[in-house]
Amino acid sequence: MHRVVVLALDGVYSFELGIPKRIFGSADGRYEVLTCTVDGAPVRSDADFTISVQHGPEVLSTADTVVIPPHDITEAATELPRPVADALALIRPGTRIVSICTGAFVLAAAGLLDGRPATTHWCLVEPFRRMFPNVLLDPDVLFVDDGDVLTSAGAASGVDVCLHIVRSDHGSEVANQVARRCVVPPWRDGGQAQYIEQPVPEPSELGTAPTQDWAAANLHLPLTLADLAEHARMSGRTFARRFRNEVGLSPGRWLIQQRIARARHLLESTDLPIEEIAAQVGFATAASLRQHLHTAIGVAPLAYRRTFRAGA
Repeated sequence: MHRVVVLALDGVYSFELGIPKRIFGSADGRYEVLTCTVDGAPVRSDADFTISVQHGPEVLSTADTVVIPPHDITEAATELPRPVADALALIRPGTRIVSICTGAFVLAAAGLLDGRPATTHWCLVEPFRRMFPNVLLDPDVLFVDDGDVLTSAGAASGVDVCLHIVRSDHGSEVANQVARRCVVPPWRDGGQAQYIEQPVPEPSELGTAPTQDWAAANLHLPLTLADLAEHARMSGRTFARRFRNEVGLSPGRWLIQQRIARARHLLESTDLPIEEIAAQVGFATAASLRQHLHTAIGVAPLAYRRTFRAGA
């Protein structure tokens, strides 16, 4: 069983602290989730209660994945407090390390993000850049997967990065089951915008959600912006603007993401030829599917299928 250890620091944000257990704990026993503090003692939360844990820092040495949820960074510094540094030193080389929101400040202070791409909450970009100029900060994305280190933005993006890990470990079918159990969106790509302007529509206006549902059900069609705008009964320009405001992506990029997600599911769950999968998800050729899948996740369709069939 893959062991996930969550390190709760003083001032931990209570909502995000519970995300790893909620997501990984819903994966039918594939993960064990433990929570620790730097000394095994209770820590205060960002709310009006303290949190007691059952483990001290020694469990970090047994982790396959370590998650650092956000905490109060009022007194954040470029160097870690000694107890925190000592706790992180117990993590084995090669362990996957994940931060949510202000947890990135901890990883950066530990030197784990130097020269690497990372993200944090959009409203903390300026202090983060001042404190850690050697980090390749991308403030506009939900999460960054840099292999053994993953960083994510605030609150809900912690759900996104944990679901991404489940999907990477066990495939889209398992991740979708987890998402359904947790009643959360099954997939938001890490490159999606953090901060989306979404004004409340006028009563006479309709959003783009019905058209998103229609497009997702008709991915086999060669959908264009004009097709989407026509379905939404808007001009192309109005639809594109409203879609980006609501989703944080252009319609074209969103469509590609939906096609890739559907292709991954078919690769994992069927024996359909690559050409047939390409046709079903709306890529003109198998070569186009290969190119887009490789761009998205770095592997070819057959290699992806072999990986998750072997895992199953």
